[in-house]
This record gives sequence, structure tokens and C-alpha cells, in this order.
Amino acid sequence: MINIGVFGDSILKGIQINPVSKKYYVDNNIDVEILSKKYPLQIQNYSSFGCTVQKGSELLKKRLEKNLGCDVIVMDYGGNDCDYNWKAISENPKGIHNPNTPIEHFLETYCGIIDMLKKNNIMPILTTLPPLEPQRFFDWFCKDLNKKNILMWLGEINNIFVHQQSYSRAIEKIALETQVPLIDIRGAFMKFGDIKALLCEDGTHPNTMGQKILASTFYDFANKFFNIK
Repeated sequence: MINIGVFGDSILKGIQINPVSKKYYVDNNIDVEILSKKYPLQIQNYSSFGCTVQKGSELLKKRLEKNLGCDVIVMDYGGNDCDYNWKAISENPKGIHNPNTPIEHFLETYCGIIDMLKKNNIMPILTTLPPLEPQRFFDWFCKDLNKKNILMWLGEINNIFVHQQSYSRAIEKIALETQVPLIDIRGAFMKFGDIKALLCEDGTHPNTMGQKILASTFYDFANKFFNIK
């Protein structure tokens, strides 16, 4: 029996947008539990809404102190790390604004988590970020803000996509340099082609169809990585 812990943000927690209330709620169709029913895997999902790599590091430290009991940790960080304080940008578009976690600190912290897990004889597995849809993202997160000011700072809406993509590529770099396995969620979404069809109204959280792509990606990875027949 292999004990697996899943640590990440709202993506792996299964957060979607309620089409009626327009509020976030848990509607998790990723169904990683199906792997534990079919294969010798015990999976526990510790993902939490709004989690960054720094918060994830602190959470892991606390759980390790209490004997986490995992052989493998799957991590999905970066989505909240690369985000900005859009309200602050709308109020001061000529100011200097940094992401929630600047990419240098993101790299350093993520590598620190991997080192911590390895020292505790736990195998880290990383995931790339599912792509976002920049127009939907902009319309959702900036709907009550000064969009003109935000565009003045941003340049063009597609830069939201490019910026988030840079964090996903940073994760690929971390996985390569630390020699840990990587689950390419982003590649699976891009291969599907129609990104809009896989995302909620906010342009970032996978909808039910997108969650099924996630589930399929995890399933394929498990079959290959754990050599399960």
C-alpha cells in the first residue's frame, strides 16, 4: 500500500463556480479516490482554497511534525503565487506591483519543500499549471475595478496568460533540476485544444469537463509511474 498526500490549491480541491449564485463551491469530479479503489494506493487530499507555495510549505512542516505518514506527496502550487493584487493595480497603475510570490521566491520555496520531503524519505511529485483563459480571467477578477487603469499597467490581456505560463515553466525547471516526477496537466489541457470549454467563468478553475481531464491525466500517470497493470 502506497500512501499519497495531495497538497495544493483550489484546483485540486475541486472548486468550481456555481452557475446560479456565481459563487465558489466544491464540486470535485477529479475523483483521485478511484485510484485507491482500483490500485494499492491510499490517497488523502489536503488541498485548500487560496494556498500558495509558502502556505503549503508551512502546512507540510506542521503535518510532518505530527507524522504525516505519506510515502508520496503530489503538489500543485503556482496558481495563487503568480496572481496579483488587481485592486491595488487599478488604484495605482503607475506603481510597482509584484505577484503574491515573486518567481525567484517561488523557485526557492518550492525547492525547499522538495528537499524537506526527500530528507523525510517522502517522494515529491509536481504538477504543471492548467492554462487560464485571459479574457475570462480579466473580466471576472477585474469586473468591479478600473479596467482602463489595469490595462494601462498590464499592456494587453494576453500577458495574464504569458505570466501564468512562466510559473508553469518554472515548475518544469524545478522538476528537471531536482529530478522529481512531473504530471503535465497543462500539456493535457493544451492538447484538448478548446481551453474555454474546460474552464469556469473565471477563466482559471477547471469546470466538470476540465476536472475529468485532470482525472484522466492523474490516471495515466499512475499507470505508467507505479507500473500498474
